[in-house]
Amino acid sequence: MRQPVRGVLVGMAIGGLAVTVAGVSAAAQTVEWPAYAADQAGTKYLPLDQINEDTVGDLEIVWRQPIIPDAIRNGVTTRGPVGSQTTPLMAGGLLYFSTGLGTIAALEPTTGEVVWNTGPSDDERVRQTRGVAYWIEGDERRVVATLGPKLVSLDARTGERDAGFGEAGEVDLRLGLLRPFPAFYWNAAPIIVRDVIIIGSFVQDITTSQLPASKESPRGDVRGFDVRTGEQLWTFHTIPRENEFGVETWGADPVDDRASWEYSGNTNMWAHPTGDEELGIAYLPLSTPTNDYYGGHRPGDNLFAESLVAVDVETGERLWHFQAIHHGVWDYDFASSAVLMDITVDGRDIKAVAQPSKQAFTYVFDRVTGEPVWPIEERPVPASNVPGERLSPTQPFPTKPPAFELQGVSVDDLIDFTPELRAEAVEMLDQYEWGPMFTAPILVDPEPGAKKGTIFSPGTAGGASWSGAGVDPETGILYVPSAYSQNVVSLVPSEHPRADVRLVREKYNPLQGPQGLPIFKPPYGRLTAIDLTRGDIAWQVPNGEGPRDHPAIRDLDLPWLGQPGRASVLITKSLVFLGEGGNTGVSALPQWYGGPGGKMFRAYNKATGEVVWEMEMPGGTSGAPMTYMVDGRQFIIATVGWDDMASELVALALPD
Repeated sequence: MRQPVRGVLVGMAIGGLAVTVAGVSAAAQTVEWPAYAADQAGTKYLPLDQINEDTVGDLEIVWRQPIIPDAIRNGVTTRGPVGSQTTPLMAGGLLYFSTGLGTIAALEPTTGEVVWNTGPSDDERVRQTRGVAYWIEGDERRVVATLGPKLVSLDARTGERDAGFGEAGEVDLRLGLLRPFPAFYWNAAPIIVRDVIIIGSFVQDITTSQLPASKESPRGDVRGFDVRTGEQLWTFHTIPRENEFGVETWGADPVDDRASWEYSGNTNMWAHPTGDEELGIAYLPLSTPTNDYYGGHRPGDNLFAESLVAVDVETGERLWHFQAIHHGVWDYDFASSAVLMDITVDGRDIKAVAQPSKQAFTYVFDRVTGEPVWPIEERPVPASNVPGERLSPTQPFPTKPPAFELQGVSVDDLIDFTPELRAEAVEMLDQYEWGPMFTAPILVDPEPGAKKGTIFSPGTAGGASWSGAGVDPETGILYVPSAYSQNVVSLVPSEHPRADVRLVREKYNPLQGPQGLPIFKPPYGRLTAIDLTRGDIAWQVPNGEGPRDHPAIRDLDLPWLGQPGRASVLITKSLVFLGEGGNTGVSALPQWYGGPGGKMFRAYNKATGEVVWEMEMPGGTSGAPMTYMVDGRQFIIATVGWDDMASELVALALPD
């Protein structure tokens, strides 16, 4: 059932999506944010306008609440996470969010006071998640969340487990899988469409001494569960099994002749899915298979890796798919959610879905049929010289919209703030393999003077990252925050006894530039407005000052260089709010002077990209901001954190 937006409603339903245009002048109005990204469509949009260009300068902090409220564990006060990515939702008069102790809490939305908290637990600490889901039917109100390996359903009023859901209110998500997955958890937010909870998974993919490069891994299959009972309704196999659609794209291991679909893993859904209640379709953004940078043991295109897949929400049946990367070895998985909106293009009304990507493309489709709104061309890309590796000779390139970050590497992209920095950058670049996007990883020669690895640009952290994008459904403008990051990947023979990738394991390093500056030109973080009715960039601006205070350039009076933190947008009637990201966790890349994130939180004019307001927060925005209205007063909530402070929810509002 669709979660409602409460209040005085004057508007239009947009293509059956859970998007509502609300009149906001009524003094006692309450308007909710009932899903992780505002709605099932992932818009991150609410048309409130009490806080606008004329009033935003009066915003003040009205309450703060630690991400872990009342954090006593085993009798000891527990410090919360420093980079929490949680985002609350507001429904039924309360704020709900996932804490950093594996609990769910509810707050009073005007004061931040704790109404209930399901813990803290004295059990082993459970990793935090980015959000929860909300469901209402008649008098029933539930909060649905993943807590480690468990899917739980809670009474939204009290936080008590729903006894009719699974076993005593929980479902063990380690059960019902095709392959053992004892460390199962998922840190994205679930979505509920047509009373079906859709769940992905987090599969570790960073090579360490404890997790050597391997061709085998847990599978990242996506599942649907009944919201009332917890019964597993379906599984979408992200790696097809025998006789399933796409299985022929997983060739046999050239050494032992086993079909690679039998042992390959990952290909999971990191991001939260989005859905269309009216159409009954969910949109699943999927990731890279094992392992990220070498695929000699999995010949072929490897469906449904690095694909957007549309499935029937009631059966899990594939309706259509698009694979953005054939046989991926760049870790260019879809870390962002797909965003749904209705647009008109050349006189055609289109129910559209837009998928931003790490490689800085935005792929736009008819969300019913999967047909691209603008042509997507298969173009030749470089081959690999790594023994055993067989890359696809082509990759898909959208003709519209344009890329929102620079792609690939050229000498012209190197910094030129001063002749000295330029010369140093040219000398450093010569140490690496580089070229257009999709230049392959290389096998590193240990001899002195050999290339150190391949530069990926955009890096494997984006481009767009887990923070995704948002859209104004009234104008069809997509707002994409992004980072211009690079990293170096090299392949070396594996000597680990558990590594059954016989040739290589990968090394991943941030790319360092001259004197700790980035090696490439700015901007290093941007906000881009893409007009999806035309397929063009409406405007693009740097987000933040960047490393302008570096000793080598601080006297040059440079414009804003952009801050490459992982930050998420909030879109209101007239403004786009965007922070600079935290400085820990995923947000800590790239690792150069000044770090990636920053503590400024800004409002941009939606039509022009002009900064109309900014405030320094206690920490960087580490979670996606959201907004709501209670009794005629609009609030904005941002999760902030820093390496020297536990994360907090910070509430902003105009003076009462």
